[in-house]
Amino acid sequence: MQFTYVGYTRDKQLIKGTISAVDEATAQDMLSNIGYKLVSLKVITPFLPDLSNFFQGNVKSSEMILFSKQLALLLESGLGIVQSLELLQAQVNDAVLRKSLIQVITDLRSGSALSVALSKHPHVFSRIYQKMVAVGEQTGGLEGVLRSLAIYAERQNATISKLKTALTYPAIVVCVGILVGILMTTVVLPPIVNMFTQLGGELPITTKLLLAVVGFMNSYGLYVSIALLALVLLAYLYSKSVSGRYYRDLLMLKLPVVGRLYLLTELARCSRNMSLLFRAGLPLPEIMTLTAQSSGNVVVTLALNAVEKDMLKGEGLSAPMRKRKVFLPLMVEMVKVGEATGTLDNTLITVAENYEMEADGRTQTLVSMIEPIMTIIIGIAVGFLALSIFMPLYSSLNLIGGR
Repeated sequence: MQFTYVGYTRDKQLIKGTISAVDEATAQDMLSNIGYKLVSLKVITPFLPDLSNFFQGNVKSSEMILFSKQLALLLESGLGIVQSLELLQAQVNDAVLRKSLIQVITDLRSGSALSVALSKHPHVFSRIYQKMVAVGEQTGGLEGVLRSLAIYAERQNATISKLKTALTYPAIVVCVGILVGILMTTVVLPPIVNMFTQLGGELPITTKLLLAVVGFMNSYGLYVSIALLALVLLAYLYSKSVSGRYYRDLLMLKLPVVGRLYLLTELARCSRNMSLLFRAGLPLPEIMTLTAQSSGNVVVTLALNAVEKDMLKGEGLSAPMRKRKVFLPLMVEMVKVGEATGTLDNTLITVAENYEMEADGRTQTLVSMIEPIMTIIIGIAVGFLALSIFMPLYSSLNLIGGR
C-alpha cells in the first residue's frame, strides 16, 4: 500500500512524501525509525492499481539468500559494513538490489544505521529482515542474524519451489492441449467438412456440436474475450481492496484439497518467523506484530492481530490461538507446551517442520491426483475431436466409394 505523509525531521524541518508499507502501523514504524515525527498519514487509493512494482520487480529469493550469506562472511572476516556492501554491490546481478545497495551505502556514509537505511527499501528488504538487522546491530551479532535469515529464506524458497514444480506439468499439458485443439478445429476440420458437405453426407452429431462451438466463437469470440477480460480486471481491482483481499484469502483457505495445503504452508511460515524473532530476543508482542505484517494471507493476519490483543490482556499465547479456527490443533498444543517449558522457539520450529512435511505429502498427493485427472480430460477431448474429424472423413470415403 502507498501512503502520503507530513511530518517533521529531528531538526524541526517540515517534510512531505510517500512511502510503501503493508499497513498504516508499518508505515508509522518505518517513518519513526527514520527519525520523522508524523503530523498526518493517509493511504493513497488510486482508481487503477499501481503497476510500478510490477515493472520494477522484487528481488529474487536466491539473490537475497546469496547476499545475506556473503555479507555475513565479509563481516566475519573483519571488513567494515560499508566496505562489505561496496564489494557486494559491485558483483550483484539483480539491478533492483544493486540500486538499493547504492542508496543504502550513501545513507550509511551520512551516519544512518544499517537497519534505518534498509527500511527505506521495503520492496527489497522485508519488515522482518529490517527488524532482525536492527536486533543484530544492538546485540553485536549481525553476522549470526544474517546467516539465520539466509537459512530461513532457503527453507521458505524450497517450499515455494516444490509447489511451482508440482504445478508445472499440468500447466504445460493444458497449454499444449488447447493449442492442439485450436489447430485441429481451424486447420484440419474445415476442409473435411466442406468435402463431406459437397458429397451430400449428413454430419455426425459430434461434428455438428464442434462446428456450433467454433461458429459461436467466430461470431462472438471477441465479445466473449472482452467480457472475460473485464471480469478479470474487475476481480483484480476488487482483490486489491481491503474487503476483496479478505474474501480472496478466505476463499483460498476454503478450497477443497488446495485450501488445507495453503493453510499448512502459511502456518509453517508464521511458525518459522516467530521462532526466528524469538531467538533474536524480541519481546512476544513485537514478534506477533511482525509475524502478522509478514503474513501473506489477510485472514491469518487478522487472526494474529486478535491473538496479540488477547495476549496483551494477560491470556497468554495458546489460549487466544485456541479461539481462532485458523490455527490448527497441533500448533495450539505445541505453543502451550512451549509456554509451559520456556522452549517456545524450539516448539515452533517443530510445528513448522511438521506442517512442511504434511504440506510436502499433500503436494505429492495432489500431483498424483492431477496426472490421472488430466489424462482422463485430455483423453475425452481427444476422443471427441477424433470422432468429430475422422467420422466425416471415413464417411466421405464411403460416399466416394459408393459412387
